[in-house]
Amino acid sequence: MKEFIKEFKEFAFKGNMMDLAVGMIIGAAFTALVNSVVSNLFMPLISVFTGGIDFSNLYLPLSEASKEAFVNGADIATARSAGAVLPYGTFITDLIQFLILAFVVFLMIRALTKLMQSAKKEAEEAPATTKECPFCKTEINIDAVKCPNCTSDLK
Repeated sequence: MKEFIKEFKEFAFKGNMMDLAVGMIIGAAFTALVNSVVSNLFMPLISVFTGGIDFSNLYLPLSEASKEAFVNGADIATARSAGAVLPYGTFITDLIQFLILAFVVFLMIRALTKLMQSAKKEAEEAPATTKECPFCKTEINIDAVKCPNCTSDLK
């Protein structure tokens, strides 16, 4: 049992595992932020352009009781309590949230890729600081006039 606990500690406290945990926490917070932006900013703006439609209350009744509630103009909570409904307005809201989240992740990955490419390009463009001795084939300073390994004259 002690070996099992030791292995678990090694696994749980590896750097990658801790990075994953931090990423999950940040992701959850970011998801809550996107949900708030969609619910409080985007959906009201979309509602203005669609004639005041409240997307959270759009549904199709699937039972007789919910159909009756729908005809009477009941909101989705009342219709759900009356019977089965298909809440397509909630799906539209969730779809918008997903698209915003996917777009932000795309922008982050794109920026990270450009950053990594520019760092790689800088590393490739760095001037050479060493050269190879033509006699012993070891790597030596580019300004060397005599090889420190085989003592050959290089000029």
